[in-house]
Amino acid sequence: MRIDQELLEVILSIENRDELDCFFEELFTPAELSDLSLRWKLLKDLHAGMTQRKIAEKYGISLCKITRGSKVLKKDGSVALKLLDSMN
Repeated sequence: MRIDQELLEVILSIENRDELDCFFEELFTPAELSDLSLRWKLLKDLHAGMTQRKIAEKYGISLCKITRGSKVLKKDGSVALKLLDSMN
């Protein structure tokens, strides 16, 4: 399933960080927000060179979830990788 294009446009139109935070809290459950944040954290850790086993220990998650993140960073044209590279 692809993300709704109108939803992407709405998210792009929000210029205020507090409003974006509020919108996400209205749209997602606390568990979904936690999972989304965790996925970003593990991508950052992978990008920084942390081993998958260390990440699994750090967050108490399965290697499968981390492997998915690793594949994202290895994918040609990965936006996540581009964003992480630009943060350094």
